[in-house]
Amino acid sequence: MARWKVDPAHSEIQFKVKHLMITTVTGYFKTFDIQAETEGDNFENVTELVFTADVDSINTNNEQRDTHLRSVDFFDAENHAQVRFVGTTYEPTGDDTAKLHGELSIREVTKPITVNVEYGGMVVDPYGQTKAGFTVDGKISRKEFNLTWNAVTEAGSVVVSDDIRLHGEVQLVKQ
Repeated sequence: MARWKVDPAHSEIQFKVKHLMITTVTGYFKTFDIQAETEGDNFENVTELVFTADVDSINTNNEQRDTHLRSVDFFDAENHAQVRFVGTTYEPTGDDTAKLHGELSIREVTKPITVNVEYGGMVVDPYGQTKAGFTVDGKISRKEFNLTWNAVTEAGSVVVSDDIRLHGEVQLVKQ
């Protein structure tokens, strides 16, 4: 068994959403954790993978918007402090690609999701630590997770899209 933990200095977790259906706003979680367990160093044999993100750490580079996202209209950080993903199956689809299936929990709603994973490789850094890199992409419907706040412009345009794109650049360190 090998245990892995995220290197937060070399990882980032983002989300992207259309605003007014004409531009995309990017946000990220400043505080998150990823832990994994594999049989050996091969990620095809993941026996455990858990991702958590602190809702209070949401940052979209706009404090007013961040406060709204933490409110009961969206994530309700006071009552639901974390977003959680538990990976269940790592399914290789090519030499360096896979689908990661799992359960995403937001606001006490848990739904199965699948994200695409690109394996960037494994190296030993100058400090002797074994690191593995991944790019993760996916998409969810925010309304399926009770993130249902909605507004419409005078012209009838939707203010915030239902589709949320997920993107992660993840570096794991072997423990």
